[in-house]
Amino acid sequence: MVKIRLKRLGAKKAPFYRVVVSESRNARNGKSIANIGYYNPMTDPAEIKIDIDQAKDWIAKGAQPSETVKKLLKIAGLE
Repeated sequence: MVKIRLKRLGAKKAPFYRVVVSESRNARNGKSIANIGYYNPMTDPAEIKIDIDQAKDWIAKGAQPSETVKKLLKIAGLE
């Protein structure tokens, strides 16, 4: 199954996340199919940049967003 989820980057205690499409069996920071955006919780307010068109395409193809990504997509403008 294909999922849309966060991939953690950044230093210790300074996380930075990429919103990626990957196979659910792969590790969190493992191989990903596509990079559709990023999320930086360290800025105030948090910086969210997601390509909504790509996200819609992947969801239409059957990709399941994680709970956190669902919240981020809602904030970014996807109903």
